[in-house]
Amino acid sequence: MAAPSVDPIATSPSGSGRPCHGSTVAWPVVVPPAVLMTLLLLTTSGGYGYERDELYFRMLPLAWGYEDQPPFVPALAHLMRLAGPSLTVLRLPSVLFAAATVVVGVLVACELGGDRRAQAIAAWGIAFSAAPLTFAHTLLTATPDMLLWLAALLFATRALLRDPRWWLAAGAAVGLATYVKFLIVLLVLAVVVGLLIAGPRAALRSRWLALGVAVALAVAAPNVIWQAAHGWPQVTMTGSISQDKGGADRVMLLPFQLLIIGPPLVPVWVAGFAAMLRRPGWRPLRGLAIAYPVLLVLVLLSGGQIYYPLGLLLYLLAVGAVPTADWTRRARSRTRFGWVIAALALTVVVSSVIALPLVPESTVGKTPIPAINQAVRDQVGWPQYVAEVRSAYETVPAAQRATTVVLAENYGEAGAIDRYGRDLPRVYSGHNALYFVGRPPASTTTVAAVGFSSSYLSARFATCRRAGTLDNGVGVDNEEQGRPIEICRGPRRPWPNLWPSFRHDG
Repeated sequence: MAAPSVDPIATSPSGSGRPCHGSTVAWPVVVPPAVLMTLLLLTTSGGYGYERDELYFRMLPLAWGYEDQPPFVPALAHLMRLAGPSLTVLRLPSVLFAAATVVVGVLVACELGGDRRAQAIAAWGIAFSAAPLTFAHTLLTATPDMLLWLAALLFATRALLRDPRWWLAAGAAVGLATYVKFLIVLLVLAVVVGLLIAGPRAALRSRWLALGVAVALAVAAPNVIWQAAHGWPQVTMTGSISQDKGGADRVMLLPFQLLIIGPPLVPVWVAGFAAMLRRPGWRPLRGLAIAYPVLLVLVLLSGGQIYYPLGLLLYLLAVGAVPTADWTRRARSRTRFGWVIAALALTVVVSSVIALPLVPESTVGKTPIPAINQAVRDQVGWPQYVAEVRSAYETVPAAQRATTVVLAENYGEAGAIDRYGRDLPRVYSGHNALYFVGRPPASTTTVAAVGFSSSYLSARFATCRRAGTLDNGVGVDNEEQGRPIEICRGPRRPWPNLWPSFRHDG
């Protein structure tokens, strides 16, 4: 698919920027992709199993915040857990967030004068982009985050194009986003720098923008106060993530920009970026376009994860739907529109296969899907792993089981044992916020240790013996595959003194 050209004179039927209301949204072309996406997500939500973060979130107690997480997504997981163990129920909020993201993306295209064709391109592209569909299948922080980023950018677009009072709504979206992740701060910084570089700088002096900042701070205040009262643990966690993954993510960040939405749609979001810089009617949006490279620099400097720019990429995709639709109406319009349809169809098929559990679990390990999509790797094998932990625990003499607990190296293992190991002793872990949930009782003499190295355990217990190995049985090489299960006895120090040595972040 050739990159859509951008008309700097903006004489096309779309693209001058006009108020978009419900009556101007082309619902007959918007609803089908949103409904198809929703049906696919609901019918496949029980496939494979829990993603490791889902196991972690459902295990956390309700709180105003955690060492590594704001409260919103763990609270959702806790609420869904009350409704039962169904994966479909747990993931229902993600499905709703994804459907809302499609609608907000269409509103962006509509706001910029996008007609039925442009809105259809935006709807199909956002609904079936690779990373968004992956996040929509699981209850992760990225799922509501991409919705709130896109909403904040929609409101900023309206504020810059037609009414500065929309900065109040943008501020509310930013404040709400802090309860999901503090990552929204990077977007705010990128937009401010973009406005300073490309303008309109007058927007930075607007009293409505100042009031929007006040709204954001007021909405975020309880979350920020909790962080301050607990020593800013999110800052520490950000440093841990950067140290653990920053090097690899810095290398992959730029190439990943071509994959995160899907290669067939790269020309669409590139066209959106270019149009924001070149179309006279979109001149007030140049700062939002410049925010994208600024955000990439911020993520590179901070060592953030490669999917962090997703919300801004979705915005560029929605914007790019407008010049793409215009491009299909020029010479050889049928051929050009055919290329766009082919790109969207390819995206729907490939993204669905990669993001959703369409390939049976028994054979997915023989495909490249787990290597491409980490979320697939992180959904496979949990019941089998817990069964292997159970077998190891049963080698502990009955007389010692009253003083035995399970000790998990990471929160995925701990969450799986909490979910599937109800007949096992309580599980403990020093990973992230689980360190603060509780430590083993002082009377504990024996642990079934999952996922630790022998050297790590021998420094903390008098004796250890290998009692099993984690094996998902389907050949998926995830973080747990091949890890040891050991039975250890005789903690070398009392648990109140020993427990801090198990604490680790990342």
